[in-house]
Amino acid sequence: MPKKQLKGVVVSNKMQKTVVVEVARIKVHPKYKRRYKVHKRYKAHDEKEECKVGDQVIIEECRPLSKEKKWRVIKK
Repeated sequence: MPKKQLKGVVVSNKMQKTVVVEVARIKVHPKYKRRYKVHKRYKAHDEKEECKVGDQVIIEECRPLSKEKKWRVIKK
């Protein structure tokens, strides 16, 4: 089974080897059929600490690296 990949923006890089990535997606309201954005933040592992705030990154699902960190940055 292939691993999930998400595209998002780095919103924080204050931790060591960890970045917070905000992923936005479009949902459709079931009754009113209006589309709206939903944001979710993921903690991702950044081994080389090369990501800066505002960078567009692709994150990939991996084994749990800590309590909240289950994603890894694969492309900047």
